[in-house]
Amino acid sequence: MKWARGIKGDGTEVTGVVADEMLQPRASLGSASVTGDAIPLADLSLVAPVKPGKFLGLWNNYKAAAEKGGMEHPTHPLYFFKSDTALSGPGAEVALPAAAGRVVFEGELGIVIGKTCKNVTPEDAKDVIFGYTCINDFTSLDVLNADPSFPQWTRAKSFDGFGVVGPVIETEVDWRALTIKVLVNERERQSYPAADMILSPQQIVSCLSQDMTLNPGDLIACGTSVGARPVKPGMVVDVVIDGIGNVGVTMVASPD
Repeated sequence: MKWARGIKGDGTEVTGVVADEMLQPRASLGSASVTGDAIPLADLSLVAPVKPGKFLGLWNNYKAAAEKGGMEHPTHPLYFFKSDTALSGPGAEVALPAAAGRVVFEGELGIVIGKTCKNVTPEDAKDVIFGYTCINDFTSLDVLNADPSFPQWTRAKSFDGFGVVGPVIETEVDWRALTIKVLVNERERQSYPAADMILSPQQIVSCLSQDMTLNPGDLIACGTSVGARPVKPGMVVDVVIDGIGNVGVTMVASPD
């Protein structure tokens, strides 16, 4: 089942289930309560399918990237937070601020939490995962490494629009069978299997729930693998995961 969030022509926001190019409005994400007639997707402007209370991302969670970088496999997620204003969705324009310097794309699989959980076991974690989505975790490498005494993970990843999510949340998919791809101007630039994860989605959720309470709508980016590359204004960058969808944005120069 695919869930999406869109904006109607009158500015009204609607969340619902997608089927046959229509969106059936529901009371909220995951709700069984129907709240109106189905709306053609063509009549909606899709936005990020979830507005997360917490937007977390992982570092060093793929075996191929760890091997290339000479890094050990973590036993607990190495994570950071992205700001709420980093959130953007399908078709957005993402500005590249001058202060950000060199920015790279990072195509990733995203986990959406469906139930409040604390200290959940890996075995039970699958029951609190609502579904999966596509994420582009844009990162300023210049900001990240500007101060040798303190890698600036949050700042490097929290510029407006740097957390692209969408187009939908898929609730019925086997994450092990997925391949994450990034296309730049329709040319494939990144492709790697989700099955190469070091920590599985269930392990990620379990570990994070030991550190903090996870709530419905919280979003976790599972990390990226090899192939991340710099972006420039004018580029169209798409994250494609067959079985979930394609979320694309256009890079633009910052107006200031």
